[in-house]
Amino acid sequence: MNVLAREFYRRDAVRLARALLGKIVVHETREGVVAGRIVETEAYRGPADRAAHSYGGRRTARNEVMYGPPGHAYVYFIYGMHWCLNVVAAETDVPEAVLLRALEPIEGIDVMRARRGVATRDEHLLRGPGNLCRALGVTREQNGHDFAASPLFIADASPIPASQIARTPRIGVDYAGADAARPWRFIIGASPSVSGKNLVRRVGK
Repeated sequence: MNVLAREFYRRDAVRLARALLGKIVVHETREGVVAGRIVETEAYRGPADRAAHSYGGRRTARNEVMYGPPGHAYVYFIYGMHWCLNVVAAETDVPEAVLLRALEPIEGIDVMRARRGVATRDEHLLRGPGNLCRALGVTREQNGHDFAASPLFIADASPIPASQIARTPRIGVDYAGADAARPWRFIIGASPSVSGKNLVRRVGK
């Protein structure tokens, strides 16, 4: 697999969220290698985006990674139970990131299933950001990790044609006012691994 170069991530979060579709996330763990194809992303545009952790220039120990160089992992905990994996975008001191919401399993399905501990179809093992992290074995330990290096990296794959992609408003950000309606969620529309399918509606390319 060809690991994505640093330059790939040096773009705003909306452009990166679209470009990440179809790329491969790989995590080399003690239990085995697990990997999946990215089928759902959400962009968070930094200080001007009321849905972003860095809205208004907020800078804390929790979101410090967002202010660092692009191509690193930003991992945070929500609802007291779920980890979420993000890819830092843009440039140093421009705190934008892309949330990985769903992957299609490619390798290590038995390992993923054991971690999830639930009876579900293979294509649903990495569906939703919390399930994604649990199946991949991602925790706070990976916060700040460089995606260009083992054991957690993103590999290149063929670009996804525009005809297979839909973009919608992001999920669960109603608190963000007008920003909640921005079409910054990108999906491979035909994928059974996409989360929140009842919310999908095309809003243009």
